[in-house]
Order: sequence, then C-alpha cells, then structure tokens
Amino acid sequence: MANLDHLALLKSGAVRWTKWRENSPEISPDLSYADLRGINLRGRNLSNANLANANLNKAILIAANFEGANLAFASLSQSLLIEANLIAANLSIANLSAAHLKGACLQKANLIGASLQAANLSNAELEGVNLIRANLGGANLKNANLSEAKLMRANLSEANLTEAHLNYANLSNANLGSASLIGAMLYKAELCQANLNSAYLHNAYLFGANLSQAKLMNADLRWANLRGANLTSANLTGANLRGAIHNNINEAI
Repeated sequence: MANLDHLALLKSGAVRWTKWRENSPEISPDLSYADLRGINLRGRNLSNANLANANLNKAILIAANFEGANLAFASLSQSLLIEANLIAANLSIANLSAAHLKGACLQKANLIGASLQAANLSNAELEGVNLIRANLGGANLKNANLSEAKLMRANLSEANLTEAHLNYANLSNANLGSASLIGAMLYKAELCQANLNSAYLHNAYLFGANLSQAKLMNADLRWANLRGANLTSANLTGANLRGAIHNNINEAI
C-alpha cells in the first residue's frame, strides 16, 4: 500500500513535491495501489517511484519523469503521457488502453503482457522495449522507433505502423493482420510464423528479414524491398507483389 506521507506530498502540489525529491534523492516514493484517477502530475519527477497497481486512469502525466519506476499492473487507461519519460520503467501487465503516448520515451521499458489497445504511440521511442504478448491492437505507432524491440506473440492487428522503424525487431508469431506497415523499415526483422494476412506493406523495407512460415495471404507488398528476405514456406496466396524486389535480383516479381 502507498506510504500516506508520500501520497500527501504528491497531492500537496508540484513545488513541495519537487523540493522533497531534490532534498531526499535516496527515497523511492511508495505510491503503490494509490487512487490517482484524473490527477494532474504534469512534469513531475516520479523516477524510481513504486506505482504498482496504482490507478492513474485519465491522469495528466504530460512530460512526467517515470524513469525506472515500477508501474506493474497499474491502470493508465486514457491517461495523457505525451513526451513522458518511461525509460526502463516496469509496465508489465499494465493497462494503457487508449492512452496518449505521442513522443514518449520508453526505451528498454518492460511492457510484457501490457494492454495498449488503441493507444497513441506515434513518434514514440520504443527502442529495445519488451512487448512480448502485449496487446497493441488498433494502436497508432506511426513513425515510432521500435528497433530491436521484442514483440514476440504481440497483437498488432489493425495497428498503424506507417513509416515505423522495426529494424532487428523480433516479431515472431506476432499478429499483424490488416496492420499498416506502409514505408516501414524492417531491416533484418524476425517475422517467422507472423500473421501478416491482409497487411499493408506497400514500399516497406524488408531487406534480410526472416519471413519463413509467415502468413501473407492477400498482403499488399507492392514495391516492397525483399532482397535477401527468407520466405521459406511463407503463404503468399493472393498477395500483391507488383514491383516488389526479392533475393538480390534487380527484377520485379
């Protein structure tokens, strides 16, 4: 449970909170299980805080610092986390459905099993993030950086990944059905057994990607760069490969 003194300080205002954090850097605030629905914590320093199981639904957390914080099992549905710092934060099993994370930094964050359904992560920094089994169905990840991200068995169905960076990302067994990956960078991405049925991969860069046993039925691969890609046992039934380039051959398929 939350430390009542820490909770009172948090609610006393930004000035007192900031002064306390500056004077007591050795203390990690304990706000676990706290009911913080709708609270305005814009720009607050919550680095290394314990917010496990906290309720932050619809909270205003714009540009807040959560670096290294524990937000496991926390609920942040519809919260505003625009340009927030969540570097190395623990958000495992957290509920971030419909949260606004545009421009947020989540590098090396733990989001295993998190719910990010319909969340806005456009322009977010997600390099090296752990999203194994996370639910990103319908999420907006346009221009997001997901390089080296772990997305095994993640649900990205109908997600917007237009011009996203997924270089070296692991998307094995991920569900990308009907997702938009137009112009996305997937250099040497791992897509073994991924579901890309009806996905939009127009002009995507898949150089050296592993698409073995991937499902690409009715996928739009027009003008995609598939040089060096592994398509062993991939199902391309009904796929549109007009203008696509494959296997180090400068000839359109």
